[in-house]
Amino acid sequence: MTSGQPGTGNARPTPAGAAAESPTTAAAGTPTQQNAMTKQVAAEGRTSVSASIAKDSGPAKDSGPVDGAAKDSAAIKASKPAKDSDPAEDGDPAKDAKADGTDGKDTDGKDTADSEAKPVGPERWEAFASAPEPKPSIFSRVGRAVGRFLIHEWTLAALGALALAVLMTWPTLRYPRYTLPQDYWDPSLQAWQMAWSGHILLAEPARLWQSNTFFPELWSFAFSDTLLGYAPAGMLGSGPEDAVLRYNIMFVLAHALATLGAYALARQLGAGRIGAAVAGVSYTYAPWLLAQAGHLHVLSNGGIPLALAMLARGHGWSLRHGYRPERRHDGWVYAGWLVAAWQLSLGFGIGLPFAYFLAGVVLVAAVLFFARRLRTGQAVPFGRRLFVADVLGGLLFAGVGLLMAFPFFKVTELHPYAERTIADISLFSPPASGFVTAPGESRIWGGLHEGARAALPWHPEMTLLPGFVLYALAAGGLFFSVWRLRHRLLLLAGVLLTMAFAMGTRFFDGTFTYVPLFEHLPGWSGLRTPGRLMLWTTLLLGLLAAGAVTALTDRVRELTAQRIPSWPGPWLRMATLLPLLLVTVEGLNTTPHPVVPTQPAAMRSAEGPLLVLPSNQSLDQHVMLWSTSGFPDVVNGGSGFTPRQLDDVRRVSQSFPDQTSVDYLRTLGVRTVVLLRGQVAGTPWEISIDAPVESLGISRQETDGAVVYRL
Repeated sequence: MTSGQPGTGNARPTPAGAAAESPTTAAAGTPTQQNAMTKQVAAEGRTSVSASIAKDSGPAKDSGPVDGAAKDSAAIKASKPAKDSDPAEDGDPAKDAKADGTDGKDTDGKDTADSEAKPVGPERWEAFASAPEPKPSIFSRVGRAVGRFLIHEWTLAALGALALAVLMTWPTLRYPRYTLPQDYWDPSLQAWQMAWSGHILLAEPARLWQSNTFFPELWSFAFSDTLLGYAPAGMLGSGPEDAVLRYNIMFVLAHALATLGAYALARQLGAGRIGAAVAGVSYTYAPWLLAQAGHLHVLSNGGIPLALAMLARGHGWSLRHGYRPERRHDGWVYAGWLVAAWQLSLGFGIGLPFAYFLAGVVLVAAVLFFARRLRTGQAVPFGRRLFVADVLGGLLFAGVGLLMAFPFFKVTELHPYAERTIADISLFSPPASGFVTAPGESRIWGGLHEGARAALPWHPEMTLLPGFVLYALAAGGLFFSVWRLRHRLLLLAGVLLTMAFAMGTRFFDGTFTYVPLFEHLPGWSGLRTPGRLMLWTTLLLGLLAAGAVTALTDRVRELTAQRIPSWPGPWLRMATLLPLLLVTVEGLNTTPHPVVPTQPAAMRSAEGPLLVLPSNQSLDQHVMLWSTSGFPDVVNGGSGFTPRQLDDVRRVSQSFPDQTSVDYLRTLGVRTVVLLRGQVAGTPWEISIDAPVESLGISRQETDGAVVYRL
């Protein structure tokens, strides 16, 4: 046999390293050997044989032919029974290399075991992988957080409400230090109220209810609604100009908060964004509210829907989805009660009906809770934390109400004639025609409804049109809405009921509506204008309209998603904004902004207690505003009623300066009298203003536009 065939016993020895130099024959072996090795692998599937074949069949660099002995050795090794193989040694490159006589080294002296065991597969592609994203810096994270905040729905809603308030109340902020919306009487009074509360809470909180006006009356700050909730704003600035600026800013912010609050309530109940916007705009800019532009305590109603939205969210309840216990959150409950208490602190004219509404809601919810428990035998999930939040929040709300009510009860005790009667209520009770009559400040309907207003006894409180567009949308919401049928009927019942209450004694003489409340509910007798209950009618109409608009937008979204191509889609989506546009346009106004009378120079340096003449309800409200320079005690004052002592002062001082009036004023403690020259035309002082006073024991000094008498 030749040396290249198997079976030779005298095979020529192969030089060291020959196996490494043979690229084919030393590794492959004869066909018979290869078949035997292949069958062994298929039969036993052992990884040791696989590893051995992979090692032995790999191409060796620059290897020459091998002799038969090397081939026989490879064949014997491959055909060794599997049971004799050590699992720990199968596929071990180091041991296989020693068996071949290479000692784990290739011809270049490299360790083949290390090179084969190293996982080079994935590493060779790492160079082509994308670079790892760098860790963002603190500035990047802050920037992203700010960006997310700026595009959040509630941020956009707040900014939109603020921008709309500036536009819809323009030109309130054009000359905010010199003009007031509607007129300069009641707004002057309310500008003083904010200034006084902020000033006295910083200087002498115990004297809060004993104001510097109506001297020497007690509890004079409670002679009308106080706007006490705006006291933090009153702590900024001083003097009449700052008081006017503060009033105008709060006037605009009150509109913005009302829009945002009604929007939040509609969204929480389940309305879409456009539907909620319709509810917010219609609630804030209803035409009837234009007649209330001079009553900031009426316009400051945004806390009502906002508190209701927070309470509904905290309790996991919505009109569209019902009660969802998994959405409960006691933090929102606390916030809702806090906002409700703040709303109550702005005045009882709007806050008292809100307080009784909350009490009714709590009562009805408790009855339904226990009724369901008795009927089904299972308690509705509520939770101890939520119960504690309601108890503590309710106590806070009740505590604020009692603290606010105590001074008003003292005023009623000291001045029983200040309490309203049914006859007073009848004077301000609007007829049914008032619900379709707009005030003169309405840009759209004001001129057209001039004749209808003339037929009303007191049209500023009887023009109660919430908007014809709102009426139409609410009527459509009775038939096409996202609210359930029973909810629509409940909203309709609420609209009709609040309208009946808003009519006061005009609805069957109020026998079944307003009169029982007037006679039995504490504090209700202080509400002389039933028409302001139209606020609740407007809110309920807005919720009905929101349901209709939301159903429309949902339907448009479905239609545009189904159409191919969706060409009408953008136009249909734009059409859903039409109700919002119409409601906004109907709220446009022509509210005047008169210039506030300038503070007389004598008021800046006059020592109190002082009396400013002439004195009457309108002029005294200006005096209250002027007194914000240092807050001296003044006898003047304007409010919802006139104390008898002030009546006496006005009557006696008609003959001032004379001995009788001087003695009377000295008895009250008055030290200074300021007589305004510009206001004496047609009054008794037109003649006596230049009369000598030496015999009266008082001094007289001319100042710019006024005469100052020191008693």
